[in-house]
Amino acid sequence: MATDGVALIVNRQNADSIFNVSTLKKIFSGEITRWNQLSADSKLGEIQVVFDHRNSSTVRYVLDSICGRGNLSDRCHAAGTNRDVIEYVTRTPGAMGVIGVNWISDEQDSLCRDFRKEIQVARISRAELPTYGNSYQPYQYYLYTGQYPLSRDIYILLNDPRSALPTGLTSFFAGARGQRIILKAGLLPITMPVNIVNVRDQL
Repeated sequence: MATDGVALIVNRQNADSIFNVSTLKKIFSGEITRWNQLSADSKLGEIQVVFDHRNSSTVRYVLDSICGRGNLSDRCHAAGTNRDVIEYVTRTPGAMGVIGVNWISDEQDSLCRDFRKEIQVARISRAELPTYGNSYQPYQYYLYTGQYPLSRDIYILLNDPRSALPTGLTSFFAGARGQRIILKAGLLPITMPVNIVNVRDQL
């Protein structure tokens, strides 16, 4: 019914905000443990990776889709909730947070807008040499085009032989109103057409 993204966030003081997938694997597995392994002039010390909960879907995604079913480094720890992750990254210059994209993409949520002032949303690349031009943030458009690497599909698993309430709820989420709710929640709707607007600078 939707496509979600996993967002990585870092502190505003951190000059490193562009990563590729292979580097992330090394960070999550513990092969890379310090920021100066990424940038020689970094003074931030150890990379502190923080998730919401040790059994959350973001942890499972990192294990399955980034680490190839490997193990997480013992330097990774859980903060409790997505809000706790954001607050931890806000006050910890060397931290990297892993959260669901909807926590930072709802522009109508005043709390979300406040969070965005305190953190940086990392750009992620599939290229071996990540640059600003070949890396992307988890905006809905880049989820739609597949350019943002850390995306995941959301399914409704239906077991309703009587076509009762679960079937009705599924139809609602697949319909225009349900897909609009998904869109406003910061996720990418699947059945709703996407408008792509090309904006040009006027000289």
